[in-house]
Amino acid sequence: MNTQMADAYKNQQVMTASPEQLTLLLYNGALRFLTESILAMEQGDVQKSHNANLRVQDIVREFVQTLDMSYELSKTWAQLYEYIEHCLIQGNIKKDLEQLQNAKSMLTEMRDTWAEAMKLTHVARAVGK
Repeated sequence: MNTQMADAYKNQQVMTASPEQLTLLLYNGALRFLTESILAMEQGDVQKSHNANLRVQDIVREFVQTLDMSYELSKTWAQLYEYIEHCLIQGNIKKDLEQLQNAKSMLTEMRDTWAEAMKLTHVARAVGK
């Protein structure tokens, strides 16, 4: 019953989220799956680590696909995402926790930057009204 309620809440959260909020949810999901991958690897559960890692890779690829490449900043972010994906793949293939930690650190920083930009935009909109 609790799982059904949690799933319904998550579904409602996604369906009512703004594009900015969806991006933040994706960052949080990527970090959750990456943490799961790291913990599973530390515990020796290679298959669980692999499956969680693939989910993070899917999210990172989605980030790249949604970038508006007409902006110079998007090109920089695309390079960062490509490097993160490289770390994820190498960490997965070589069972290298350091690569996964590196990817996690970068994703955390990008998520925090995104969250801060959302706050600043929200404040600017509130002041502008």
